[in-house]
Amino acid sequence: MNFTRLKLSNLRPLRFVMAALMCVMLLLSTALPAAAIGASKSTPEKGAAQLNEIQKNTEELTENNAPSKSRVVNKSNKGLNEVQGTANAEKMNRPSNSQDATTVEEKVEGFLDSITGNK
Repeated sequence: MNFTRLKLSNLRPLRFVMAALMCVMLLLSTALPAAAIGASKSTPEKGAAQLNEIQKNTEELTENNAPSKSRVVNKSNKGLNEVQGTANAEKMNRPSNSQDATTVEEKVEGFLDSITGNK
């Protein structure tokens, strides 16, 4: 009986250290949920003009009465949708600009080939 009590008392510091590590991990995971390490830096000024234009169009639509169906269709056909227009259209992936893109299957095959040494 004394042997068991002696062994359990030796584990108390380890339990304390484990509890402290878990508390630290919990604190860090809530304090830094999305640390974008290595992400490319963006300049806020580039998107501001497009967003201001979108906001102006949105305010214009909310101040006036509901637009007619033909007006909505005409404005929608000019861009992505009525409000956004062509803002960031060149950054969107669609069939017309994705013909030379590497598929997921090709990426996986390349990865597996590099691991197995077949390449």
